[in-house]
Amino acid sequence: MKIQYLGTGRRKTSVARVRLLPGDGEFIINGRPIDDYFKGLDTLKMVAKQPLNLTDTANQFDVIVNVKGGGFTGQSGAIRLGISRALVEADQNLRPVLKKAGYLTRDARMTERKKYGLKKARRAPQFSKR
Repeated sequence: MKIQYLGTGRRKTSVARVRLLPGDGEFIINGRPIDDYFKGLDTLKMVAKQPLNLTDTANQFDVIVNVKGGGFTGQSGAIRLGISRALVEADQNLRPVLKKAGYLTRDARMTERKKYGLKKARRAPQFSKR
């Protein structure tokens, strides 16, 4: 059996299942190369690759990601968390570096629920005196 390291990342409503395989730095998201998946969104590509660049392991692992839900921003954040968790599974010595950078922290911010009597979570109907 081949060695692989797994990590799950979540952000907003996105869930990313990440597999790290020893390799030469190939980055596949939902069967497509990262440049094809985040076409024209260079900042999101950078966010997804941050843990690999920080730990200088970009050319040591092939990254295979299955991500669904949410938008591109949430998905890239979920991928970042998943990669960070998989790297810690691969090498415990990377944990302090990733923790200090904040890549192992799950972003708990979520959409506030809509309340009855209001149009949105906080948006009230327009008020008129007469």
